[in-house]
Amino acid sequence: MRILFYTLGCKVNQYETKAMRRLLEQAGHVTEEEASSAADWDAVVVNSCTVTAESDRKLRQLMRRIRREAPTAALVLTGCMPQAHKDADAAFPEVDILLGNAARRQLPALLADFFVHRNRIVSVPPHTAEYEPLEIEEFQGRTRAYVKIQDGCNRFCSYCIIPYARGRVRSRPLADIRRELTQLAEKGYKEMVLVGINLTAYGQDCGLSIADAVETACAVLGLQRIRLGSLEPDYMTPAVLDRLQAQPKLCPQFHLALQSGCDATLKRMNRHYTTAEYAALCEELRRRFPHCALTTDIMVGFPGETEEDFQQSCEFAKDIGFARAHVFAYSRRPGTVADKLQNQIDRATKSRRSRQMAAVCRETATAYAAKYIGRVVDVLLETDNGDGTYEGHTDTYLTVRVRTDKQSGAMVPVRITAYDGEQLVGEEA
Repeated sequence: MRILFYTLGCKVNQYETKAMRRLLEQAGHVTEEEASSAADWDAVVVNSCTVTAESDRKLRQLMRRIRREAPTAALVLTGCMPQAHKDADAAFPEVDILLGNAARRQLPALLADFFVHRNRIVSVPPHTAEYEPLEIEEFQGRTRAYVKIQDGCNRFCSYCIIPYARGRVRSRPLADIRRELTQLAEKGYKEMVLVGINLTAYGQDCGLSIADAVETACAVLGLQRIRLGSLEPDYMTPAVLDRLQAQPKLCPQFHLALQSGCDATLKRMNRHYTTAEYAALCEELRRRFPHCALTTDIMVGFPGETEEDFQQSCEFAKDIGFARAHVFAYSRRPGTVADKLQNQIDRATKSRRSRQMAAVCRETATAYAAKYIGRVVDVLLETDNGDGTYEGHTDTYLTVRVRTDKQSGAMVPVRITAYDGEQLVGEEA
């Protein structure tokens, strides 16, 4: 059977798509991702995201297009949408198999059953306290792989549907992490990115911490870099930082989710830190990891955010000096506390604030990148541009273009000569 996958959303979803493909290939099927058309495939699996209203809109659009292109294919919808929304069954009548986040290992058997009986299947069981044992054998390219080590979230931020889609915190056993990383390293991968739904909550359910996972990863022979996904600032305690600082393979890039630089907004969001605590953590990280990159997510237009609140957030982002920021407007999610809050912000105001915040963060990103001019940094080569140059990344995840005769996967010292507004440019040192 030929099975096509489409993946929407985060790096965790990307990992889980790879894992589902592996399960199907072990069952004898042929799989592929992101083809230009869904026509001529026996089955199409869509791994969904529901973090924003825009995610839902893109999903509905994609599902309609797939059904038009592949009217006889078995259409599978899995991921966060069916798990978080009880009405997904009725909302997507074109779907043949509706599969929740807690049932992905059933996919090969459910597809086989569907092709025998041609009856619609809905399997959305609740999450359990056990970590779902999924594994991958390869990732896109041959240099970096994303490895999921944690699932679930206990935070219940007032705007977020994800705890309903992902369940409570569950951590992957260290032995499983070590085994998968070792297998990937033996295939030539040089860098591993540890990801999770609430990555810094790793170990809360089993008496460990994110530092245990990092130490396990750094001990794997052949790996040169360990990178962390998105982090919650209030879990980055001094004890955790002490252990992270002792790991030379750990990339000094920390994606600390901010959401707002205004304390009043953070409180309405049910975030568990203040701007002063966040700023103190950034200062501590810079002390322990000189030249580290601090990156973040910033939301604008949260219900009740006044113009003064927004300006406070802009000033805070400027003061921190983020190396990169993902700026986005608040999106209402039915079933969350924030959806019922008064003083919802109109679309035009949210759009304006998004542009203003993005401009602030572009300035700080440019200032951070400019500090690299004249420095020699190690660059992990990844993409052959076909013109004698390669693109790769520094340990702080800045993109660098360099002319070299080395190949993808090589670690090359590069002297940075310029920044073109998008990436650093350098010459092999």
